[in-house]
Amino acid sequence: MAGLIERYIDRMPEEVTSHIVSIEEGSTPLVPAPALSERVDADVYLKLEGANPTGSFKDRGMTCAVSAAAREGAEAVICASTGNTAASAAAYAARAGMTCAVLVPEGKIAAGKLAQALIYGARVISLNGNFDVALQLVRDLADHHPISLVNSVNDFRLEGQKTSSFEIVDEIGPIDLLTIPVGNAGNITAYWKGFKEYDQAPELNGYQAAGAAPLVEGRRVENPETVASAIRIGNPARWEEAMAAITESRGAVRAVTDDEILDAYRWLPANEGVFCEPASAASVAGLIKNGVSDAARAKAEGGRPKVVCVLTGNGLKDPDTAFDNVGSVIPCEPEMGQLEKAVLGQ
Repeated sequence: MAGLIERYIDRMPEEVTSHIVSIEEGSTPLVPAPALSERVDADVYLKLEGANPTGSFKDRGMTCAVSAAAREGAEAVICASTGNTAASAAAYAARAGMTCAVLVPEGKIAAGKLAQALIYGARVISLNGNFDVALQLVRDLADHHPISLVNSVNDFRLEGQKTSSFEIVDEIGPIDLLTIPVGNAGNITAYWKGFKEYDQAPELNGYQAAGAAPLVEGRRVENPETVASAIRIGNPARWEEAMAAITESRGAVRAVTDDEILDAYRWLPANEGVFCEPASAASVAGLIKNGVSDAARAKAEGGRPKVVCVLTGNGLKDPDTAFDNVGSVIPCEPEMGQLEKAVLGQ
């Protein structure tokens, strides 16, 4: 199977097509969610971006960003990250034979993501500061050194991430509503770009964590806090573009609390058999909380509205949160009576 640049090469800028760096990303599952569909009275699908090579949607943009860097002859890439970008940048840099440096907020990166960045060979720097500070620092560094910045401020990232919209329409046709977590706001911007290129206009509903909701509050959040580490961002790089996408699609940006995120995070695997990282669950928490708008129902023309929830990352990205939200392992001696008691709960 080809990677997304080759699959959608006619919709890609020439800067990414001559030195393609791919790990066959994209083509992620679009899974019907019958329990969630029943709960919100709509036909709901889950776009499982955790099925990408490094376990998150970031690979879509990274194949393009690193391919463009390779074309320019770059020998190194850099990014600031809450985790997923670090893992993806490190993997694609390794694939391209480049060195990679990532700047992460100290103590604010999930264990699975940190392990990935390190095993792929990145130089990981732990910053005494939050993501927004880290992003400004790497932008300044890239301005003064021959190193390619691969954060979502890199326009080639959006070119890769827009392909998820293509895949959705190619598989199930036009949709009425898309719900998506919002952190640095590049992904919702890219989805709208992709839908527009396909002459589609679903309503976009973006969801931020209540403790890190600058788009909702209309102001920068100096010290963002949320269990959903991937969207713990107080000053999104794509703020204006994301708000334009939401406005043009007649959608909304709203906040969900950590409790609501964790409720959805636990509900999904128990009811749909799908395990995502906490930030991903924001899209489902938002749909459960707010439902489907009257406008989206009207677009369905009398039928049930077609809804896609984007799950941006795999649940194994953040094992600590998983362990904090489940029961304990049951000890058992190698004896039938003990086994029956353990299995049957007697």
